[in-house]
Amino acid sequence: MPGFALFHRWTVSLVAPLMLAASACGPTYVYDRANYAKEFDPRDHEYVIGVGDNLQINVWRQADLSSGALVRPDGIITLPLIGDVFVAGSTPTQVRAAITKRLSEFVKDETAVITVAVNTVSSYRFVVSGNVAHAGIFTSSYYVSVSEALAMAGGPNQFASTDQILLIRMDAPGKYRHIPINYDAIVSRERPEQDLVLKAGDTVYVP
Repeated sequence: MPGFALFHRWTVSLVAPLMLAASACGPTYVYDRANYAKEFDPRDHEYVIGVGDNLQINVWRQADLSSGALVRPDGIITLPLIGDVFVAGSTPTQVRAAITKRLSEFVKDETAVITVAVNTVSSYRFVVSGNVAHAGIFTSSYYVSVSEALAMAGGPNQFASTDQILLIRMDAPGKYRHIPINYDAIVSRERPEQDLVLKAGDTVYVP
């Protein structure tokens, strides 16, 4: 997997300076500075559609306009009559509003009801890299916490520094943030708040 190997090297280069800083400050100090309670929890929000998801668009009493749709790598779905619609990064509610607006140009039926359902979740992907048994890119049809992601990767290996794990999260395009995680404290239930639920695109790095 040359692509993953390249990503792994990039991850190591990205986190190395931060690990040195964290070691200098002491792990307890780093953990106490982080506000885990304010981290984004996708369970509290409407699902965000992504590439690879399979949608079902239904237009009531308009069978010809109802269709299944796979979100392409460019984030677009193609529907009868209205053509291409960009949906990646939007919620089903937002996609329904966009389709309703586009259809109103062609279908003059105020009673038409449009529903957008996510039939198959394929865009919830995250990376587990570093000192784990099986590093890689993982997908799930349900939300996964840090400890569950590590379990999916076979757990930390014998070389892992399990009290210096980093959750790398992109807050905006090109802007990454590093959240310190103490896996030992999660397992012992000393710091359960650190067992954050992952967002799509997160990376769990085990030094």
